[in-house]
Amino acid sequence: MKVLVSGGTGLVGRYVVEELLAAGYSVVVAGRQAPPPGHFSRPVGFRPLALDPEADHAAAFDDVYHFVHAAFDHLPGKYRGGEGSDPDGFRRRNLDGTVALFEAAKKAGLRRCVFLSSRAVYDGCRQPAPFREDMVLAPESLYGEVKLTAERVLSDLSAPGFAGTSLRLTGVYGDLRPNKWDSLFADYRAGRPVAARAGTEVHGRDVGRAVKLLLEADTSKVAAQSFNVSDIVVDRRDLISLYGALVGCPHRPPEAADLAGIGEMATDGIRALGWRPGGRALFEATIGSLAGQDAG
Repeated sequence: MKVLVSGGTGLVGRYVVEELLAAGYSVVVAGRQAPPPGHFSRPVGFRPLALDPEADHAAAFDDVYHFVHAAFDHLPGKYRGGEGSDPDGFRRRNLDGTVALFEAAKKAGLRRCVFLSSRAVYDGCRQPAPFREDMVLAPESLYGEVKLTAERVLSDLSAPGFAGTSLRLTGVYGDLRPNKWDSLFADYRAGRPVAARAGTEVHGRDVGRAVKLLLEADTSKVAAQSFNVSDIVVDRRDLISLYGALVGCPHRPPEAADLAGIGEMATDGIRALGWRPGGRALFEATIGSLAGQDAG
């Protein structure tokens, strides 16, 4: 069964592609440039695709059964605030361009569409954590607003034969390189100060497994729905302490962060479908893998 994954070479999309390949899916990666040879563990197809609401996207969806939309256009390293000085262009590409892809996928007869949304939809939420999917939302960031509006459009497009589902992802970590913590580890090894911080995280492979689950679940349970995807709270002190011990770095880790303001997301919905993330054991194994790469 063939799946089109937009943004498949990105930090999050790559994990989705790898999990789908491991599950036996035929994967086509869509984006501005083809992935370099050997980028994935197995061969993938490629189709050019841009977040352009005026483009004709029909060819990208030819002979495809499902669509996973992971592409997002933003300033490097920034999601909230990723619009920089061009909020109108940011909205045009990431909202209007996304909606055009959803509509093209439905018109092409695809069966399912999974949209990678964000916990940013809960920005400014006045209700106490844990955040749940049925809360009243009014995001304060443009990033969160764009993600939530796209979710709602996909929900409205859902109909018999076309099941649209959104995954609200927290921070995504993993063992592939480049890695979200590369600069953090580099600062620590160089003795530069590392600021105290903590946040919720989920492994990229667990994101990929959530996507696979939605592609295979009973459509009555996932169509026009949004699901939170989160696993553990990671304090940089614990992260750096574990990494430092493994690479033999003598520098002191940052101070412990204040965990009081962390808004965790309830994941009862996705767990009810059978999703089981790797938890602390997977986190420790991942840091061990990254440390091994850096110490080698």
